[in-house]
Amino acid sequence: MKFRNMLLIALAGAMVAQPALAHRAWLLPSTFTLSGNEQWVTVDGAISNDLFFPNHVPMRYTDVTVTAPDGTTAPVEEGWVGKFKTSFDVKLDQQGTYLIGTSGEGWFARWEENGEPQRRRASLEELKADGIFDNPDAELSRSARKIETYVTLGAPSDAVFALKNKGLELQPITHPNDVYAGEEVSFQFMLDGAPAAGLEVEVVKGNDRYRDEAGLLTVTTNEDGEFSFTPDEAGRYWISTDTSAEGEYEGRAISDRASYVMTFEALPF
Repeated sequence: MKFRNMLLIALAGAMVAQPALAHRAWLLPSTFTLSGNEQWVTVDGAISNDLFFPNHVPMRYTDVTVTAPDGTTAPVEEGWVGKFKTSFDVKLDQQGTYLIGTSGEGWFARWEENGEPQRRRASLEELKADGIFDNPDAELSRSARKIETYVTLGAPSDAVFALKNKGLELQPITHPNDVYAGEEVSFQFMLDGAPAAGLEVEVVKGNDRYRDEAGLLTVTTNEDGEFSFTPDEAGRYWISTDTSAEGEYEGRAISDRASYVMTFEALPF
């Protein structure tokens, strides 16, 4: 009985010591690299407090797209949405690297009406239809997000990294499916087709639920949008960055924000 009480006190202390982190979105495949002529992966998606432990809300698999190594869109098999996560299957029948991801854009407006503050989250079309976009007194902001992961059948390929010159995009210097513990990894971020300099990038190893320290590493992109780090241990990792700036859309001043998330694994050397 005395041991049990001491254990409960120790657990409570560890919970207090654990830093409070914001909810984090992620897509996590069952396997990142495979061999053979045809394989399947199951992908989980969630927004959670702990990395890769679903405990907040699920992502919607219907919003996920899969890009095959030849650039075509591969189907997402019918999935399942639970209370805390979603799961779906992807068939790999081409050699090379697949992009599995979801992206979206949202708008937020703030204005005053009859002396009362008003706020609205909606699509651009809805804001235009309701006349809010054309209200000169409305403060407008746009938020674009991308959540991605990469899976390779056979040898890694690069076609899925072709730039679209819109929002934040990852360019591999080190291929995400060719990462090893103890070896330096380098990536590049592009923003609307140009190098994204000065971005703060967070790198966290998964399973932070079982660590007293979150193990957060923050690195900054150089003038070419590049950054490097060395994963100390094998395992699954999460990368996140975002940027915000004042911009313009159809003649209106707006606040523009973009965010990017990727999961990958570091293999044992």
